[in-house]
Amino acid sequence: MFKVLGERLQATFKKLRGKGKLTEQDVSETLREVRMALLEADVNLKVVRDFVSAVRERAIGQELFESLTPGHHVIKIVHEELIKLLGGSASRINFAPNPPSVLMLVGLQGSGKTTQAAKLARLLRKMGRHPLLVACDVYRPAAVEQLETLGKQLDIPVFSMRESKNAVQIARAAKENAMREGRDLVIIDTAGRLHVDDMLMQELKDMCEAVHPHEILLVVDAMTGQDAVTVAEAFNKAISIDGILLTKLDGDARGGAALSAKAVTGKPIKYIGVGEKLDAIEVFHPDRMASRILGMGDVLSLIEKAEAAVDVKRAAELERKMRTQTFTLEDFLVQLQEMRNMGPLDQLLGMIPGFAQAQQLKNMQLDERELKRIEAIIFSMTVRERQRPEIIDGSRRKRIALGSGTSVQDVNRLLKQFEQSRKMMKSFADMGKRGGKKAKFPFA
Repeated sequence: MFKVLGERLQATFKKLRGKGKLTEQDVSETLREVRMALLEADVNLKVVRDFVSAVRERAIGQELFESLTPGHHVIKIVHEELIKLLGGSASRINFAPNPPSVLMLVGLQGSGKTTQAAKLARLLRKMGRHPLLVACDVYRPAAVEQLETLGKQLDIPVFSMRESKNAVQIARAAKENAMREGRDLVIIDTAGRLHVDDMLMQELKDMCEAVHPHEILLVVDAMTGQDAVTVAEAFNKAISIDGILLTKLDGDARGGAALSAKAVTGKPIKYIGVGEKLDAIEVFHPDRMASRILGMGDVLSLIEKAEAAVDVKRAAELERKMRTQTFTLEDFLVQLQEMRNMGPLDQLLGMIPGFAQAQQLKNMQLDERELKRIEAIIFSMTVRERQRPEIIDGSRRKRIALGSGTSVQDVNRLLKQFEQSRKMMKSFADMGKRGGKKAKFPFA
């Protein structure tokens, strides 16, 4: 989402890094570039003015740290102000001291509330909660069926009253049901509504009075740009939201909604949707997002993704095979699948410091189809060929290519990549022996 903004800011700061001394004019020119980059990213004008003013005041009026060059000093200030703009620190859900906690999702039509309700239920269940999903969208056709389907996929109960069109009554009954069934979290999926629709906004107020939600999250589509901020202001004025769940951050949006929402509404972004899958939701960390925008990487998020996706026992077995040189194409496939479980490859590499702005990353083919092609090729091999790829001669390569719907060149490329991986692993193992320490491998 922040790709264009990030590239603009990184290019601007690259000019500063080579300078041993900065004049006031250098700072002004840099901030002019920053201002243009933020406005092009659809950030609210007042927010941009306040941001640039704060950076200028600190950059010109503050003493330099001895360990920093003037260029790095300005970058440090922009980084800190960007964190402040995004909310300062991660903000969590407010749970009730006496369960059940009631969490209500509100927002415009098409913002993705139903899917986000299921994603949140899955995420919070992993944190030890016992959620109950509630279908209170009584207006959209098949909305109840959609939530029930998602609940079935996740094995999370869904409360609905198909015969009723009274959302307030459904919400009240759901809370009572949760108390009887020992559910400590109620997640209410409400109907999409325009903030200028007085009747539907009154319905939300009535629901709040009926169930007293401990948390009201406004689901905002990041692709809507500045309109998202207008909507957030209106909903906050009507029902006093507690936070924002920003969706579609994996899309080609300019990023202004994320950078403006907290500053304009005073309400924190608590979660972000980063994909279509039901596990594609994250707690929003302002410091990590600021680092990603400025090309500094996000190692903590990368580690968290790895811990969630990687099977520790399998990783240990892979490491043993690498050390004993018994690593096969089957093991190679397992590693690729582990990487896929962590998310899109370009997002993962963007979390590594230095990779986000590296030219080689821009030139890489980070395509999900490439992983599927590799899978198809390996699955077209016999068990013996996967375990002993050196026996794959010309005729076998033709057969594998035909069976996988690829070309012989694709098969040759995969075998070459695999051989290079084995050589690299052997060199790591040799270094470990010489150094007297164990070598560390990916996912191990």
